[in-house]
Amino acid sequence: MKIGMQQPVKIVVAHDLSDAIIELLRKEDLERPLIVIDKFLLEVPSVKKLLNTMEEKELEFLIYAKIIPDPPARIINEGAQKMQAFGADAVIAIGGGSSLDSAKGINIVASNGGQIEDYVQDEKLIKKTKVLISVPTTAGTGSELSNALVVTDEATNAKNAILSDKMISDYALLIPEMTISLPQRQTIASGLDAFSHAAEGYLSNLSSPVADAISEKIMFLLYNYLPGAVANGSQVELRERVMVAASLAGWILNQSGTIVAHSEAHILGSKYHFVHGEAVAYALPAVLKLVAPVKPQKVKEIGKILGASFNGQESTTEISEITIAAYKHFRDEMVGLHAFSDYGVSQAELVSHAEEIVQERFAGNTPVKLTKDNVTTLLEEFG
Repeated sequence: MKIGMQQPVKIVVAHDLSDAIIELLRKEDLERPLIVIDKFLLEVPSVKKLLNTMEEKELEFLIYAKIIPDPPARIINEGAQKMQAFGADAVIAIGGGSSLDSAKGINIVASNGGQIEDYVQDEKLIKKTKVLISVPTTAGTGSELSNALVVTDEATNAKNAILSDKMISDYALLIPEMTISLPQRQTIASGLDAFSHAAEGYLSNLSSPVADAISEKIMFLLYNYLPGAVANGSQVELRERVMVAASLAGWILNQSGTIVAHSEAHILGSKYHFVHGEAVAYALPAVLKLVAPVKPQKVKEIGKILGASFNGQESTTEISEITIAAYKHFRDEMVGLHAFSDYGVSQAELVSHAEEIVQERFAGNTPVKLTKDNVTTLLEEFG
């Protein structure tokens, strides 16, 4: 029996980090958390207030701030050793997707032993974890609600995913004020990543009617509020709408997964260090074209959400062309993604990675059978 929708993470939308964290710690009777955080966030006033308040209330805590983008296994394993030695009874993750993913991995290893590489090989080894409170400072990865983490193998530069419902956050604490200082380029990339989570989940073999309704709302929210959040990032209401959409998109990752656009981003990102949210946005137009013959109504619905008009007589080719044009207008004109050519990597070079993409973990969710030939076409149209 396929479960249409489930969501065990308790979601809190608040406007004061310190008050919310203290309340959650009291609620769960926790006194000794490990705080996994991006180092630069230690200078943010709301984080300073949180740490001062915890000290005033005589809560013992340990800060682990060695997080780096695309977290490698060694960072997670070191953090787990620190957590075990400290005897933490909870993990508080504050930051972007790398911090939230690292916190999940640290929690897994500290709670179950071994090294994170063990769980890349066998996710069934995850038996238990400590309470995890995730506080995203970007609005895109959805890691605070998703059941996934990505860890980098430094020897091969491969990005390996671990999927398990046993590692998900106990609480997702959404504080839109914490995204106000997010640079414009990060706001763009993270927002487009969230849009891709929803669009790809909508088109996935794993989709369901209930999940599809959420995906449609996510795309609607991002179409209507992401451009404003990019243009005027100090508007808390806009930031809140985008943050809620991004978190819901993390939920969709658990229900419907992603398809080949994310496979392209995972493989190419590890090779060329493309910003992940930008990579999925460059990949999506060709993916819409690929799946339109088998999912024309869904591709059309995405176009409608993006403001496109249809007369009902369009061929599948015309549906994909109209929807792709609407998406590119949203992506490039309304939101302002920079051109792929800025990376200085040619599509001809990308083509050499077609076979790896066909074999990537999430590629099998694509509603079209992937081959080296059709993925080569996707890469020729990447951008």
